[in-house]
This record gives sequence, structure tokens and C-alpha cells, in this order.
Amino acid sequence: MAIPDRELAGALAVTRFGLGARSGEIAEAARDPRGWLKAQVRPEGADLFPTGGETAARRVADLREFQQARKMARRDAVGDQQSAADARDPVKLAQKMLRQDTAGDFLARTQLAATTPAGFRERWALFWANHFTVAANKLQTATVVGPFETEAIRPHVFGRFQDLLIAAETHPAMLLYLDQVQSVGPDSPFAQRMAQGGRPGLGARLQPVAQRTLGLNENLAREIMELHTVGVRGGYSQADVTEFARAMTGLSIGGFRGPDGEIGEPVFRLAAHEPGERTVMGVRYRPGGREQAAAILADLAAKPQTARFVCGKIARHFVADAPSPALTARLEKAWTGSGGDLSQVAEALIAAPEAWDPNPAKFKTPYEFLVSSYRAAGAAPQAISQVAPILTALGQKPFTPGSPKGWPEDAGAWAAPDAVVKRMQFAQGFAAQATQGRDPKELAAQALGPRLSPATATAIARAESRPEGFALLLMSPEFQRR
Repeated sequence: MAIPDRELAGALAVTRFGLGARSGEIAEAARDPRGWLKAQVRPEGADLFPTGGETAARRVADLREFQQARKMARRDAVGDQQSAADARDPVKLAQKMLRQDTAGDFLARTQLAATTPAGFRERWALFWANHFTVAANKLQTATVVGPFETEAIRPHVFGRFQDLLIAAETHPAMLLYLDQVQSVGPDSPFAQRMAQGGRPGLGARLQPVAQRTLGLNENLAREIMELHTVGVRGGYSQADVTEFARAMTGLSIGGFRGPDGEIGEPVFRLAAHEPGERTVMGVRYRPGGREQAAAILADLAAKPQTARFVCGKIARHFVADAPSPALTARLEKAWTGSGGDLSQVAEALIAAPEAWDPNPAKFKTPYEFLVSSYRAAGAAPQAISQVAPILTALGQKPFTPGSPKGWPEDAGAWAAPDAVVKRMQFAQGFAAQATQGRDPKELAAQALGPRLSPATATAIARAESRPEGFALLLMSPEFQRR
């Protein structure tokens, strides 16, 4: 496959590998397209967006206080109605503040995406955040999605996959999202004590829901194997999932099952761990508490099935819904040859000729469309109200994918006629505010470079107004695809 000329390659570097072009960016990248991308790969990982200075542990502690206040409000509701009303007011305020934290995190992340000069680095981080999905589908996870991304994902996206995997799976957000805080070994000391009618001990401070569902929970083990490592065709069985889940019992969060550890911090509770050897995918693991789960995670990270599965996802995300086997093989070779060094995988993607096919094969997700629109306008959203309603209407509610699979990659998920109409409505409203008297022909040239087709250029030039011309740019086939 022929490599495109330098000017076209510059446009592809910015609009395919990155998040869309800001003014002058295509010309800058065109000087050395591959070098421009490789310069964005760095050991310290991706850029961080601000989360109000709060860690996930602090957010969990705030949530804990909210749960206690809500419990008191419900208790008071049984008695005096006025006292109950007075108690509910601070509960509503606390809940509002928690949701504002989540909204602020998403706005800060979108502002970073709209303004960063390192669009490839940001897209690479977003890929991994989606791979290790934590969804804001309930309050206890909504408050920690932002810190999860800044603490567990972004610092590790150019490091070893094993380190990224362990950081993601043991972070409080993942432990909450996939119910690991509820998982207790059936034959653990704690379970035996409970079966004998003993004191609840470390379960005394469980949330009421968690108390009702106490027992082995396989959610995290299943999603690690199916979605995060070897993949559904990776050769594991249900027995492997169960054994892995047993190995991970004891992984929890401080403040949810007893006084040990700071509230919200990851802890390991040996009393809740299922004792004994484990066998996962044909490998035997000796008893060892926390070390047992860590050994299994390390082995899953190193399996060739993991390299094949994850590299296929990278190829689908960056290049095409059905990427060529040659591209996936190049990425897989870089992965296995480097022991899962993600910086080398990123550089293999940059070097792969298949990634520079000038035919745009990827349809933008709503988030990508929104961000690239702001980048084309040289602007950034200033309020969550400029972001959340349009993304929700387009089916990509902030921080809320429908399942642990994350947001879909294929065009069919986003290109339905109704969704395209809603994009057009956004484009029209956005263009009216974003053009600010600027020439849409120049904005189009800056946004797409040589990817701008003659037909689109003519349509923009013939538009009755500058906002209409800019809206035509945003809805053009070449802008909608990358």
C-alpha cells in the first residue's frame, strides 16, 4: 500500500490518529507526519485533566458520608415529618454536589480533548479508558469515573500492559463498578464465622445491599477475561472464571467491610479470601492471598491471546471496523516482542502502512464529532450544558456506556438516520455561535486540508451564510469520517 504524500499524511495524522485539526495543525504535522505522532508517545503517559483536586478515595469517603446522611433521613422519616424534611435537605444537597463532581470531570476531560496539541496521545488514552470501562450508571461509580481515568489509566497508557491491567482492575472504581467489594470466599474464615452464627465482624459496616448479596461474585473475573485480556474466544472456561473469582476474594475498599484501611483506599482482607490452590487456564497457583490474584493477572497479561485480542481492538479503533489482518499482525508482533510495551505498540501503529490508507473508514462517535467540531472552530466548551445534552441525545451519555464492553466502535452503532439528523441540528446551532464572522472556506481548509473534497468545498463556498457554510463542513462526509 502506497504511503500518501506528505500533505495528505499530515491531514491523516491529525484527523485519524488524533481528534481533529485546529488551525495550523495539519501544516505542522505535514512537515514530518510520523515524527509528529511519535513525539506524542512519552513514558509518563497521557495528559491528566483536573478532578477538583480530589482522589477516588476522597470521593468514596464523600459518598460514604452521603450514604450515612441518607440512612438517617430515612430513619427520621418514620417519625416526625418536619424532622424528616429537614434531614432530607442536606441529603439532596450532598447528592447534587456528588453529581456536580462527575459533570465537572467530564467537562474538564472534554476541554482537554478540544484544546490539546497532542491529539494522538489523547485518543490513545481514550481508547484505553473505553477498554477498561467504568460507567457512571450509579452514584457510587459516577463520582469516581474521573479519578479512575486520571489515576489508573492515563499514567500507564505508554507503559507495560501488565501494569495498566493491574492498576485498572484493583482501582476502587473498578472494584465498585463490577461488585468486587461484595465478593467473599465461600470457605473463607469470614464466611465460616457467619455460617456458625458468629459476629459479622468485617461485614458489620457493609452497605445494606451488599449485606444481602454477600458471597462469591464473578463479575470482575469474567470481565477481565472476556473484555480486558484474552477475549471471549481466548480459551477459558466457566470453571476458570470461578477459580479466578475465588483468587480475587479479599480485594476490597477500606470503609466498606470494617475498620482496616482508609475509607476508599484499596485493601486486601485475608479473612474474606478463599483459601487454597487455584487452577486457571491450565496453570496452578499456590495459596498466597493477594499474591495469588496478582500472579493470575500477570499471566493473563502475557498470554498471546491477549495480544491478539487487544491489538485487534486497537486496529479497529484507529483504522477500520474490519482492519486488515496484516495490520493486526504488525501490532501483535510489537506487543509480543516487547513484552506488552504499549509505547512500542503505539509506534508500530504509527509505522504501519495500513494505518495511512487515505480512504476514511471510521465513522466518528458522537464524542469524537463534538470534540472535532470544537477543534475546527478553535474553541472549547465552557459548561457541561454545552456537552451533555447533545451527547445524550446522540446516544453517548457522558461516562455512561451501556455495559462493561464500553462504547461500540462500528459505524452501524452511530450512523442511523435519526442520529444523523440530530448531528445536523447540533451543527446548525453550533455553527451559528462558532463562526464569529470567520470565513468557513478557510475553516474547512484548516480542518481537513487535502481531505476536503471539491464537492464539499463548492457547497461551502455557495452557502447563503457563513454559519451555514460551517455547518455544511461539519456534516460533510469527510468530516464525519476519519
